[in-house]
Parts: sequence; structure tokens; C-alpha cells
Amino acid sequence: MSIEASSGEPENSGGVGSAGPELTGREIRLAARPHGEPGPENFALVSTTVPAPGPGQILVRNTWMSVDPYMRGRMDNRKSYMPPFRVGAALDGGAIGEVVASAAPAVPVGTTVSHVLGWREYAVLDAAAATVVDTSVAPAEAYLGVLGMPGVTAYVALTDTAPVRPGDVVFVSAAAGAVGSVAGQLARKLGAARVIGSAGGPEKARRLVEEFGYDVAIDYRAGSIGTQLAAAAPDGIDVYLDNVGTDHLEAALAALHVGGRVALVGAISVYNATAPVPGPTNLVLALTKRLSLRGMLVTDHLDRFAEYLPLAAGWLADGTLRTATTVRDGIEAAPGAFLEMLRGGNVGKMLVRLADQVR
Repeated sequence: MSIEASSGEPENSGGVGSAGPELTGREIRLAARPHGEPGPENFALVSTTVPAPGPGQILVRNTWMSVDPYMRGRMDNRKSYMPPFRVGAALDGGAIGEVVASAAPAVPVGTTVSHVLGWREYAVLDAAAATVVDTSVAPAEAYLGVLGMPGVTAYVALTDTAPVRPGDVVFVSAAAGAVGSVAGQLARKLGAARVIGSAGGPEKARRLVEEFGYDVAIDYRAGSIGTQLAAAAPDGIDVYLDNVGTDHLEAALAALHVGGRVALVGAISVYNATAPVPGPTNLVLALTKRLSLRGMLVTDHLDRFAEYLPLAAGWLADGTLRTATTVRDGIEAAPGAFLEMLRGGNVGKMLVRLADQVR
């Protein structure tokens, strides 16, 4: 990662007013677009002047930020469901912080908010673009994980995209990740009779069973996914939540019952590919088994937060929903945390702690 001592004012950065001492903050910018797997050379740590919030705006001191698989696609210059990051500009993504200056009476100083201007220590944004979070329900960082996009993704995938019915056998790939660690537990709450998850390595496999509600854990590094899934579900599966693609999807297609349901949530195995990746060799089974394969983007389902949050908060309170985080400290650690997450180095949600709470 390259480091620059200072820079001009970036788009969407934040700060205090000119009436007081000038405030500076650090942010991570896209230094160059990667070809294949990204590396430290694709990021730049920049110190920049932080401007004052204008009318209706707030200044947020970010305390937590998220790194997520979808961000890899935004590093490429191609059309997708979200615009690409701009070379030389700060990256963005989910963040939690405390309001330290406000020109919006409805969001006063001291309020904890979530927003999408992560990858920086301070952010100025319209108050309407921030969501006030209740830290009496759960720690602030939970709103980037189990109470945030990953939790809602798992919930919508298993209640709408590929709904779980009582008695179903459910398979989840990347089951130790931010979405998968929640999905296994939700599948159980929705009546699944058996929940199977895949993860990389024996320690993750152990935690799937002991912490995250899975009946069986498959270590995809230990052998063929198809062979292990057939042994774990000899009578087949009903639902597959796909976070990986490629060999996992192929194995699931072989194991699914007639009328089985697949939620296509992610395909992290191909995000660094430099050429088209062949699809499953057995895709014809989607026809002969009359399978339902549906893609989903959580951004199409933001209205489901109102339904999900009270449920998840209650489950957290009574201990029936367990969550995990992998934390790295400091804005300078954000690129490494992102690269580590892409390589499967996290259990639960990968987060970067930028600062302690003000209070």
C-alpha cells in the first residue's frame, strides 16, 4: 500500500468547520485497478483536510468499517449493479460512527449512525443518508454484521429467494463467513431438519457445528465437495445458499431433490478471475430436476430490515443467535483486512476498528 503525506479535499470526505482548528483525517483510495487478485499496491493511504458539514449535514467520526466481497467487483472498470470505484478517489462501504458536528437538528452530536462512507476516519454526509442505530440493543458494530446487510441477506435468501420449509435439508457454502454464520442458525429457526455447511479448514468446521447451528461441517480443503456433500446428505438436499459458485454449485446441483431451491447470493471463487469461468458441468440438472435458481441482491430488499431487525435483536438477546467478528485495527489495516477476507481469513464478519467510541 502506498502512503501519501497529504492531499487535497476528496469527494465526500468530512470534517469540522473553518471556525475551529483545521481537522485532518486519513482515508484509503484506489491507487490502481487490479488484474486478478488485488495487492497492497492497489491502495493508497492519504491524509486530507476535513471540511465542515453544510446545512442538513453531519460530520461522523467513523469507529467501525466493513470490508465485503462485493467491493472486489467495484475495483474493476466494468458495468455492474454498483458503480466502480474511481482511481484516485476514496473507496466507500458500510461504516458506523458517532456524530461529532451537526448542522441537522434531527441528528445531534453524540448520535451513533450507520452510513456508506467507510474507508475513511471522518465522513461528511447528508443526515438523510445516515441511519441512527440503537446501541442499547446490540454493540454498534453489530449493525455491520448480524444486524446489517449480511444478516438481512441470509434472512431474505432463506425466507424468500430459496425459502426453507419445515423438514428441509439445507446446504450453505462459505458457512463461516458473515452471511453463512447467520444462515445456518436461521435455517434451523425456519424448521430445517438438517443443516450442512462448508468452510475451509478444521477450525472453521469445528465452529460451524459448535457455535453456528450446523449439524455437519464440510472442510472443502479436505477433499471433493461433491463426495463430502453426498456423504453428509445421502438422501439429498432441498435448499442451497450459494456464496461460492463453481465446484460448490456443481455439487449442490447433483445433491438437490426435484423441485429444489437455490439462492445465488455470491460467487467469491471467481471474483479475481481474469477470464470467463466455466459454469457447472451438470447445469442440465436444473432442467431435469425442475430446480429454482434465483439470484438476489440485498439492495433490492432494504425494506426487509424493518421485519428482520426486531427478530434478530430478540434472538441475540435470548442467546439463540450467535455471531462472530474478525477485527483488525486502524485505517491503515483496512486493505490487508479486505485482502484477508477475500482469501477466507475471517470467521463471521470482517471489520476494521477505526476508533474507540467517543463516550
